[in-house]
Amino acid sequence: MRRHTFPFLLAAALLAGPASPLLRAFAGEGISVIPRPAHVERDEGEFNVTPSACLCARGIASGTLALLQGRFRDAAGFELPQVQDAGEDFRGIRILIDSLRVADREGYNLTVRTSGITITGGGDPGAYYGVQTLLGLFRPAIFGTVRPRAPGMMVPCCRIDDAPRFRWRGMHLDVSRHFFSVEFVKTYIDLLAMHRLNVFHWHLTDDQGWRIEIRKYPLLTRKGAWRVDREDRDWEGRPPQQPGEQTTYGGFYTQDEIREIVRYAAERFVTIVPEIEMPAHTLAALTAYPEYSCTGGPFTVPPGSYWPVSTIFCAGNDSTFAFLQDVLTEVLELFPGRYIHIGGDEADWSRWKQCPKCQARIRDLGLAGESALQAYFMKRIAGFLASKGRTAIGWDEILEGGLPPGAALMSWRGEAGGIEAAREGHDVVMAPGTSTYLSQCQGPAALEPPSGGGFLPLSRVYAFEPVPDSLSRGEREHILGAEGCLWSEYISTPGRGLYMLLPRLAALAEALWTPAGEKSWSDFLRRVPAQLERYDARGYTWAKSGYAVRMTSQADPASRGVRITCDTELPADTVLYTTDGSAPGPGSRVYASPIVLHESALVRACAVKGGAVYPASADSVLFHAGIFRPVAVRYPSTKYTADGTRSLTDGLFGSIDHADGRWQGYEGVDFEAVVDLGNAGPVSRAGARFLRRTGSWIFFPSGVKFELSTDGKTYETAGSFDISPARANEEPSARLWECTFPPRPARYVRVIARNVGTCPAWHPGAGGKAWLFVDEIVIR
Repeated sequence: MRRHTFPFLLAAALLAGPASPLLRAFAGEGISVIPRPAHVERDEGEFNVTPSACLCARGIASGTLALLQGRFRDAAGFELPQVQDAGEDFRGIRILIDSLRVADREGYNLTVRTSGITITGGGDPGAYYGVQTLLGLFRPAIFGTVRPRAPGMMVPCCRIDDAPRFRWRGMHLDVSRHFFSVEFVKTYIDLLAMHRLNVFHWHLTDDQGWRIEIRKYPLLTRKGAWRVDREDRDWEGRPPQQPGEQTTYGGFYTQDEIREIVRYAAERFVTIVPEIEMPAHTLAALTAYPEYSCTGGPFTVPPGSYWPVSTIFCAGNDSTFAFLQDVLTEVLELFPGRYIHIGGDEADWSRWKQCPKCQARIRDLGLAGESALQAYFMKRIAGFLASKGRTAIGWDEILEGGLPPGAALMSWRGEAGGIEAAREGHDVVMAPGTSTYLSQCQGPAALEPPSGGGFLPLSRVYAFEPVPDSLSRGEREHILGAEGCLWSEYISTPGRGLYMLLPRLAALAEALWTPAGEKSWSDFLRRVPAQLERYDARGYTWAKSGYAVRMTSQADPASRGVRITCDTELPADTVLYTTDGSAPGPGSRVYASPIVLHESALVRACAVKGGAVYPASADSVLFHAGIFRPVAVRYPSTKYTADGTRSLTDGLFGSIDHADGRWQGYEGVDFEAVVDLGNAGPVSRAGARFLRRTGSWIFFPSGVKFELSTDGKTYETAGSFDISPARANEEPSARLWECTFPPRPARYVRVIARNVGTCPAWHPGAGGKAWLFVDEIVIR
């Protein structure tokens, strides 16, 4: 995570730092367009668009004209009268297409003079993006429906030459885990267009719901689109459907509705890429047609998440491929775009290993096991799509066994898959979860709605670079672009969806549109407030997480205390704080420098911006004998590493979100750590805090033991716990297991926590490796 000094001091410092003359001009003249255009020059004066201004836009796409006229009608109360020709005395807005002047079809030139406005697009998309940029030059009220008292809308004079950095600028929406209405999907597309994104990746099928009407197979929506209602339970702890229960939660899109949405997106120059998952993530489909599975069912549509994803299409049955080709044939009739997403991720092959048909297929084709069988499966589907003039794209697991010829890859498990595919000559869309999964929380977990784990603040999205440095110039040409992903396990309403999307979508859009050399985090911060006003004008919900105070601790040797630093991502006017756990308010202390503590405290801090007081963050600092003492761990954490072993004695506790940056995770191994207190002294209590989140395969240890030593060689047991096994459907929780014993001298304290080893029989991942998570070792 990128760290920043306190933002209301940070902004001035960064803006005063080195920058190109063009950036300084852009930042200093009040132009707040997002994403930032490639080239902007501010000129003197303004142009006032009044009811007497005219619009000359012959041959321009209807969607472009509707966007412009609609904004003036709703926000200013008038439409611009259209004329056929722009003469010498023309005063108004002129839009034209000239591919000779603007080479890129998505590029445009925009000139605002005191006499009028001219937008020249390299093609219809460029003209549309030019209008979107023009709207961004007006005051944010242009995006609303509140009409100004005086007619007319002022726009600053400027010259803009612009074109996107990447061809693929996308955003994904999962409608399988939770279904969203046609109206919301249209709103989603409007947001993509507003941010100049051009690809809508529509995740239409998964285990938890089949959302697209296939007329040849009506049971896909009659059965596969519906599940039992468990919406009152945590996603990861929902019991499966019981006999006799009715399936009442779900929905699907009719083919007529899909055609309407495709047409709506095309008017906004957004291409829809549908995703039909295979060979795994297919329980909804197999509930409807179990004959295409390895076991024959029966199945039910799961109301939540279960792992591993082992119910899978049978790869040894030719009827499976006939079924999928029938489905894809109807999909191709609905979606005219080049790319069809065929999934390919997270397939567990245990059913294939036990299936006679799949094993026969492996033998008959001389395949080297189940990995090669998956490659055969995906190549067969990709070949069918290629025969229809389309291109398959899949998640990076389709690399296993060899990428289908001509197929493209979407790299989500970091950038390694994308690098490998690009080096093999395949086109790539980057979507690494650490930078683009907007379903992760964006502020302190305690202030955020539930999410599937992970922390992705606005600054990290903005810093995302889709092109890996390790690629050669030729290999980089295969990076089509990137996209963000919105997985909906914890997103069940449109409002929650917009909350998770905004304002991070603005940061993603700038990462994909703006030339890398013209990006500036400090200038982006300057422009964000106007973008937030645009969201308000449109009535969009957006996350206030950027104003949440984040606290970090550090040892303060000079005072033998702990120094707490507060910061916010979005610049605040001030921060108020308390150290006694009370709610901060007008009479609280104002944060101006790090808070130094010498005893345990509950610090609460809130940001104030424009008179608004944002929710307070809270953090407990626990002083104990081991705070900031060095820790040696026998089996180092390799994935969930927090801030290294320092996190185990920093006095800070994690939340119930295992990915909040404070937990160390250990998969399938015990936790063994030794804290060096520096000198031998009396120790009377020792403890360690652990997390239970069984839906994420995280369990309390089966036992904990605390040992003491004066020399680091010979240890004596001071206390221990045997911990009861977890039961199904327990809520996530964190607990400090601490034992008290008669004081005895010790310099070293060893903690041994036994991992339960494997997930229990009742767990969806029964037999798989269990995780053990610890955030603090406490010594008194």
